[in-house]
Amino acid sequence: MSDGSKKGVQLEPYQVVIRPLVTEKGTHQSESYNTYTFVVDKSATKTDIKKAVSDLWNVRVVSVRTQNRGGKPRRHRYKVGYTKSWKKAIVELHEDDRISFF
Repeated sequence: MSDGSKKGVQLEPYQVVIRPLVTEKGTHQSESYNTYTFVVDKSATKTDIKKAVSDLWNVRVVSVRTQNRGGKPRRHRYKVGYTKSWKKAIVELHEDDRISFF
């Protein structure tokens, strides 16, 4: 594929952003630094996340930072299992734009 298109499945914006991650720290960052935190699809790239957030909320995205979060070990009786691994995206918006979840 020499035309610059990506291999694999193309995700829709509502498939890239799974849900907003609302925590105390995230709320503070959204008020102070205009950055918002989302749980995103594991296969999504930074450009996919940037495009999805700007399409879903009609905002201008300045930067995207991502983290791959590993599952934690959990016990149920005598068996040890793990919670799911997930990907976190921290999205910084233009100073004039805001997202209201509530």
